[in-house]
Amino acid sequence: MARPRRAAADRPATGQRAQATSRSPAEARSQAARSVLAATGMRSATPDRSGTVAAPAALAPTRSLLPARSEHGTRVTEQVVDSLTQLLAVLLRFDGPADALMSRHFKADRLLGSRDRSLVAEGAFDALRRLASLRWLMQTADPLRAPRLAALITLARQHGIDSLAPRSLRGDQRAVLGAIETPLRHAPAAAQAEVPPWLLARATAQYPDAAALLAALAQAAPLDLRVNTLKSDRAAVLAELCSATRLHAPMRAEAARFGPEAIRLQDKPALTRWPLYQDGLIEVQDEGSQLVARLLAPRRGEMVVDFCAGAGGKTLAIGALMRSTGRIYAFDIHAKRLAGLGPRLARSGLSNVYPAAIASENDPRIKRLAGKIDRVLVDAPCSGTGTLRRNPDLKWRFDEHELERLRGVQAAVLAGAARLVKPGGRLVYATCSILAQENQEQIAAFLAAHPQFAVVDAAGVLAAQDIHVDAAARFAPWFVMLPHLHGSDGFFAAVLERAR
Repeated sequence: MARPRRAAADRPATGQRAQATSRSPAEARSQAARSVLAATGMRSATPDRSGTVAAPAALAPTRSLLPARSEHGTRVTEQVVDSLTQLLAVLLRFDGPADALMSRHFKADRLLGSRDRSLVAEGAFDALRRLASLRWLMQTADPLRAPRLAALITLARQHGIDSLAPRSLRGDQRAVLGAIETPLRHAPAAAQAEVPPWLLARATAQYPDAAALLAALAQAAPLDLRVNTLKSDRAAVLAELCSATRLHAPMRAEAARFGPEAIRLQDKPALTRWPLYQDGLIEVQDEGSQLVARLLAPRRGEMVVDFCAGAGGKTLAIGALMRSTGRIYAFDIHAKRLAGLGPRLARSGLSNVYPAAIASENDPRIKRLAGKIDRVLVDAPCSGTGTLRRNPDLKWRFDEHELERLRGVQAAVLAGAARLVKPGGRLVYATCSILAQENQEQIAAFLAAHPQFAVVDAAGVLAAQDIHVDAAARFAPWFVMLPHLHGSDGFFAAVLERAR
């Protein structure tokens, strides 16, 4: 019911290790590098039709668009280059979620300081966001040098080539400089957009401003917070964030554009150490996600179900809107993910949330609640294409076959959740996807099979709470937020009500 874990954890390639013992060290290194190239779509130089070796296709911005040295005077140590090289060699096999693989890498590499660890992590995410162009830039790469060259190009794109020590370049300076100076205009459209061809085709067919949307999805996301109004208010939290404390210098924090409880940080601090976080005054939650909870518009004392609760971000937001009254059932089929709600719930001060792991949408506990629930939220499992700023590996690990499988899951979950809604009750279907196949088309099919439900204009629901989202008329009656229009992750939601 919650988003499935995207892949199994990284497993040691025991067969490859056994084969390597019969080779020389140079042969073993060559084989490992070629494995990385094959897994990432990189390949060594090949002749074109004229019989000459083609130059790298260009995807990176020209050097004039990159700083000669880091804007903040960043110096990239050789240790950072080595660590990023090792990390990319693992990540680009796509054997598991990037965040889990990165966590494992940093636990093994304990010599990195906090500054260098941050540079490596940011470099890894940048490489994943712009992997299509990295692949094209490295078409002619020497397989033995591929993982390190990928790390060097990524760091040069971020901080400028002058941030790299001459020793780190080790004879690769010319190759790195050539890569970051190569113009974009010769690259295929999908490589310029930094997405797989299938995603470019679907986005272009759906959005007239697809180029701006995909460009925004290739950028890093800011950090959004939700203020827990049971314990504080936005003005007080902003005042503390913007002041110097013993834990942090003044933060670049501001009230978000639309969400009444939302704050946006341009910094990425270690906020789990802050009393604001530890005492439950703030939670990390994208502004768009906060507004999805607002679409439910729960009233005090009502019975509410969060049907795919996961770690409970929207559950907590709903509980705060209800002022800890009534009853909220937080259901999920993944008990491990649901367990993450426990510590957050304890910090929040809420007493009206009841988490429960269920077997499926047909669980007996679900059947007992049929027709009794005032508000039901379905945060459906989806492609996550709206969250590519935060989860860039998804676009390389997700494909059209998985999309078709998920559409069936979404339809079953939505139908199961609909049975809970009492006459006159509200059902909100939400995804963090930008694709109509998971959104508008899914709702159209549901309404055809469930005529007792009708669409409610999402903008009207928010306007009644004095919330006005830009471009609402363009997407009416649906709720849609997109990074290039709203600065948030990509979200879709439909508000449905059951006839009395």
